[in-house]
Amino acid sequence: MMNELYQPIETLAGVGEKRAAKYHKLGIHTPYDLLFHFPRTYIDYSKPVYIADAENGIPCAVRCTVVQKLAVAFVRKGFTIYRVLVTDGISDMLLVFYNTPYTYQAMKSGEEYYAYGKITGGFLRREMQSPQVQKVCGAMLLQPVYPQTTGLTSAMMRTNIQRALLYLEKQPVETMPDSLMQDFQLIPLVDALRAVHRPESAKELEAARHRLAFEELLQFQLGTLMLRHRSSGQTAVSMSESVSIQDFYDHLPFSLTSAQQKSIQTICKDLCGSKPMNRLLQGDVGSGKTAVATAAAAFTAKNGMQTVLMAPTEILAQQHLHTMTEFLSPLGIQPVLLTGSTKAKEKREIKKQIADGTAQVVIGTHAVIQKDIDFHTLGLVITDEQHRFGVAQRAALAEKGGCPHKLVMSATPIPRTLALIIYGDLDITLLDEMPKGRLPVQTFAVTGGFRERAYSFIKSHLDAGEQAYLVCAMIEESDTLENVQAAETYAETLKQGAFSDYRVGLLHGKMKPAEKEAVMAAMKAHEIDLLVCTTVVEVGVDVPNATLILIENADRFGLAQLHQLRGRVGRGAVQSYCILVTDSKNEDARERLKIMSRTTNGFAIAEEDLRLRGPGDFFGHAQHGMPPLMQAAFCSNMPLVSETQMAAKQLLASDPELKDPAHQALRTAVLQLFAKNGENGLN
Repeated sequence: MMNELYQPIETLAGVGEKRAAKYHKLGIHTPYDLLFHFPRTYIDYSKPVYIADAENGIPCAVRCTVVQKLAVAFVRKGFTIYRVLVTDGISDMLLVFYNTPYTYQAMKSGEEYYAYGKITGGFLRREMQSPQVQKVCGAMLLQPVYPQTTGLTSAMMRTNIQRALLYLEKQPVETMPDSLMQDFQLIPLVDALRAVHRPESAKELEAARHRLAFEELLQFQLGTLMLRHRSSGQTAVSMSESVSIQDFYDHLPFSLTSAQQKSIQTICKDLCGSKPMNRLLQGDVGSGKTAVATAAAAFTAKNGMQTVLMAPTEILAQQHLHTMTEFLSPLGIQPVLLTGSTKAKEKREIKKQIADGTAQVVIGTHAVIQKDIDFHTLGLVITDEQHRFGVAQRAALAEKGGCPHKLVMSATPIPRTLALIIYGDLDITLLDEMPKGRLPVQTFAVTGGFRERAYSFIKSHLDAGEQAYLVCAMIEESDTLENVQAAETYAETLKQGAFSDYRVGLLHGKMKPAEKEAVMAAMKAHEIDLLVCTTVVEVGVDVPNATLILIENADRFGLAQLHQLRGRVGRGAVQSYCILVTDSKNEDARERLKIMSRTTNGFAIAEEDLRLRGPGDFFGHAQHGMPPLMQAAFCSNMPLVSETQMAAKQLLASDPELKDPAHQALRTAVLQLFAKNGENGLN
């Protein structure tokens, strides 16, 4: 009998072609996929409160009886109000529904219901608008709420998932070997999936989440360790420890921090080994990663080998070229730049230099991984802001030189828990010390009502010869998002109004590479006083004279991104400032901005971002290098990460390729997890 779980989703009762198309948008193609579309949260009806005790504006559950269904109010065409008077035996309140006749019609006088929502009003009259309602008889006390798309409600998903669970009970599936389930006290997959979608208690839900999070993390750890195991069998061209880069240190215009010195020593030691280096250099904004990477490139060049550095944007590649040329040219090493916008004649010459080894340090964007680029003796591959590259891109670059050493740089502070998950195949070096003389950026969160005062503050700094950034969430005006400042319109308004006496520039992602570079060159040359921009300015742009950044609609950004944006200022010796503007009433958004105002420590901010948003949203859509983790978003505790690492190592010690029949289902799941993200390294 063919397993119904793996049939097209449209074969599931209640799912037609139209609904199937909506599920496809969520990556759900079979009933089995649907079972792994986990709730994003739960409505808890298990602790109802009395109407009189409910706090205004705070979501709560009330157990109540219908007293009377009031007359329907037809306010205008297409807008109807339905009201139901209920009591909890002590107090009364109104349930108010807008354009939802089904709930109103289904409710019966004298019957008991749970209502969930925010209560408003005073002593004489209280009401709950647009509540979630279910009958007390047969109620789900922990009701799942699912990530949705237009045309798919949580109620629809609950119905469809219930049917898929029946399929699962008829033909149970298990992906974990018995030995692991016993060793780590994990409940069966069937029980976990049922409990996560239809939990009968908080304890049962916790056990289900633990099992699912454990398995996801285990699969990820297995995948990264299997990749690492394969590369460890390769032999890198080892470099010589006797090679000195003292002249590199001597020509630096500043003193390295002790953290930078230790990092360089660690990396150079790795480069002298026969095992390929796989190292993450992680440091906060402005901690000096580029100097460390340049030292590694100098060491590689002095060993007669080439280094290639791949950056995610042309602006950042240009920035690296400028910095590395400054550090390396006194040593007789001239870095070359290769990007998509490099002219054809120049590109041919650079390719020739790369092929014959004349180009010792090559800096570029994804252009450096094109098939027609051949390196002479590639010894070191550096990728900057690795989370912006797919793993396949990183692998394509590494394959260009046989088996080069790999250094990954990231200015995105990542909590240690998450770093161990994402970078399970890398050794981690942390730059946790800032260069001397750097003053922490002072940060203020204000409402739009303070905008004019903020403008005056910016002008006073521009008048003192400094520069500023003004960041918008969008490029063009939107019909759907009200009050979201758009860069193009904003820049024009400022030029004509508040900043008409200043040189205002514009930078956004839709501009051609040459246009972006021209704008940034003008900013660096102080031909622009105020740069209105989108988040394209987020990473790597270095203008030490810029001392102030104002971020509009700051509530629309995650903490990690806000911290990256703030890192565009505070790069010189002058006190710098960051102003976060928002009119959002959202509590999570306000909490994020409070955290930003309290600390400039990127790792403390990253921990808070993980706590508030979970790893699923930690990098936003830019996080291409990581397969999607779903249930693990509920769990960021170190013990679970350590447990799964230990379990993965134990499994692979006895079965490196998971070929044992008992591990077949787990192997398939690992391959599928990595395939979801374009990861072909295990195929």
